[in-house]
Amino acid sequence: MFPATRIAISAETRRQLEELISARVESQGTPGIFATIFQGDQILLEMGAGAGTLASSIPDAGTIFRIASCTKSFTIAALLKLRDDGKLNLDQPITDFVSEFTFSNLSRATTIPTLRQLASMSSGLPTDDPWADRQESISPQELREILTHGVNATSTTGELFQYSNLGFALLGLTIETASGGDFREFVSTQLLKPLGMNQSGFNVTDFEEGSLAIGYRKVKESWVELPFSASGSFSSIGGLFSSGRDLRIWSNWFYSAFNEQAQGEEILSTSSRREMQRISTPSLFDTHLGTLPKNGGRISGYGLGLFVEYDQRWGQFVSHSGGYPGFSSHMRWHIPTGLSVVVLENATYSGAMATAIALLEATLEALNFEVSEPGIWPVTRDLVQKADSLIRNWSDELATEIFSENVALDIPFIERMAEIGQLTQEMGGLKEGAGIEIQNSDSPLHAIWNIPANSGDLTCEIRLTPNFPPQIQTFRVRKGS
Repeated sequence: MFPATRIAISAETRRQLEELISARVESQGTPGIFATIFQGDQILLEMGAGAGTLASSIPDAGTIFRIASCTKSFTIAALLKLRDDGKLNLDQPITDFVSEFTFSNLSRATTIPTLRQLASMSSGLPTDDPWADRQESISPQELREILTHGVNATSTTGELFQYSNLGFALLGLTIETASGGDFREFVSTQLLKPLGMNQSGFNVTDFEEGSLAIGYRKVKESWVELPFSASGSFSSIGGLFSSGRDLRIWSNWFYSAFNEQAQGEEILSTSSRREMQRISTPSLFDTHLGTLPKNGGRISGYGLGLFVEYDQRWGQFVSHSGGYPGFSSHMRWHIPTGLSVVVLENATYSGAMATAIALLEATLEALNFEVSEPGIWPVTRDLVQKADSLIRNWSDELATEIFSENVALDIPFIERMAEIGQLTQEMGGLKEGAGIEIQNSDSPLHAIWNIPANSGDLTCEIRLTPNFPPQIQTFRVRKGS
């Protein structure tokens, strides 16, 4: 299920990570925190600081926090389970399940959003955190009444990313319509119990007295306790309570979908879990994703119930944050290594995400991790050798052998030969006997390498065709920088 390469962290790295966790309480960022770093079933770090309640002990792996919008991944897993069972189609309009849905006369949209568009945050409905966080306990009837007055769509359906909690409340109603039962009961019986997540649920009364972390907000220099909102029709946006221990199970289950021996296939298929972890709606970095990391370029977007990021240096991350009155949460896993982190805090929107990112990226820094370049296929290496020979000693016969027909049509051989000759002359001739070292590649059918000259280098690039046997479709030779 998990990577064959186990990771170990040094005592110095552990000390640095523990300091990051402790700093959250010492700086008065939150009354209490629990954080864990793990790789599959191997726990690399597990630490609590502060207190779950102002009079209680330090939070641990069994302390229950409200996880807020991390709930959205459970909502989508439930939706896809119904999809896989033939109870719904993601391309159906929401009105097939929630007939009361209608646009207000302010709306820019006219096309009713599909379940897929709601699940991928591209429905046209606006970002609505402060309002939605206070709607959790309303009944399904009250939600349907709100819908009859119309909803405001601020962009064309399917046009762009906007983080709509109302959209996920609609998906909760959809799950109830399609399953014929209560949303919370469906998640509990179809996901939580089969996975052994016995410290997770939607109601305060589900948990033993003293196991729950109390939520707080900061008023000047004091922490003020906040009451728990009751479970209701908005619980599908952020109503779940869970522990660090249970969120390790949840994170590992999603990560396992990328391994040959994926677990939990009977709960939700590997393909559906992978579908959730692919970008469906590209987005700019905003308050839901945080500040762009300093380590290099990163593209991001929303999958289905999960955020997805691709980093040039470190590869793919999958995550979700939660922010609610009294609580902040974040879960994140790194696809190339399986390294994962969960951070739970008991203060309103306190920023568990920033802590989680700092912990995971500090671990990757300490490990000197970088994603490996894609492996070059032998046929590509063979054609690099032949292209290198062609550059040194042009032959139309060899060019015809290794190039696809477009190469001569794009630029005739005689022009290519003359251009290479001119470059070689300007650089004082090419050096003999140097071995070929591929400098860069973005696929198994692509290669960039340098040929040393007496004055600088020639930079050469080939890209092969998709058909078999492959030939060179792109051929570039230029002065090196």
